[in-house]
Amino acid sequence: MDLEKHPAAAPVPAPAELRASDADRDRIAQILGDAVAEGRLTAEEHSDRLDTLYAVKTVGELELLVRDLPAPGGVHASPAYASPATAPAGPAETIVAVCSSSARKGRWRPGPHTRAVSVMGDINIDLTEAVFEQQVTEINVTCVLGNVEVLVPENVTLRGYGSGVLGNFEVRGEGRGETDPQAPVVIVRGFALLGNIEARPKVGARLVDLARKLRKRLEG
Repeated sequence: MDLEKHPAAAPVPAPAELRASDADRDRIAQILGDAVAEGRLTAEEHSDRLDTLYAVKTVGELELLVRDLPAPGGVHASPAYASPATAPAGPAETIVAVCSSSARKGRWRPGPHTRAVSVMGDINIDLTEAVFEQQVTEINVTCVLGNVEVLVPENVTLRGYGSGVLGNFEVRGEGRGETDPQAPVVIVRGFALLGNIEARPKVGARLVDLARKLRKRLEG
């Protein structure tokens, strides 16, 4: 047999060297959110690690962000990075507007992940009266020739990661809620092509009795 016609298979990269997926980042974001809610991280530490979360590229780099934190399940659990499959991913709600309009507003319960797709349409995601059941809520937006607006309470931590091509991606009032370590974190990630994505706090809208609500969620 001619060995030159059967080259050896390329070496399989170690798990830590694999490129991180959206699900990997979501898992780490949830662990960081739980850590700040439990007082293991300060608001500033949480903010710094979230910034790094969306800048690094490999699974190994993500794991470094939670190596000093316990995995979900209790204080004496294994380190978070040792059991990646244990973190809840949560279902994703999808909001679509194609040559139409769609909205989520009022007293509703956003999940950990929401996808919004606008093609020549308008989407309004209003979180000012929402009931947050998790520390980190992520909204992924794709906008083509459309408009997507995200409104949050003033005392929620808002962070944005996105870009636009002949379009606009803008997050205003980013980080305003970071002075309160109990504040929910809303992350907006998006891409606008000939469209507009805007996220901002709604003036005068605030989550009331935030600490009590989150403490009851953690105890429950």
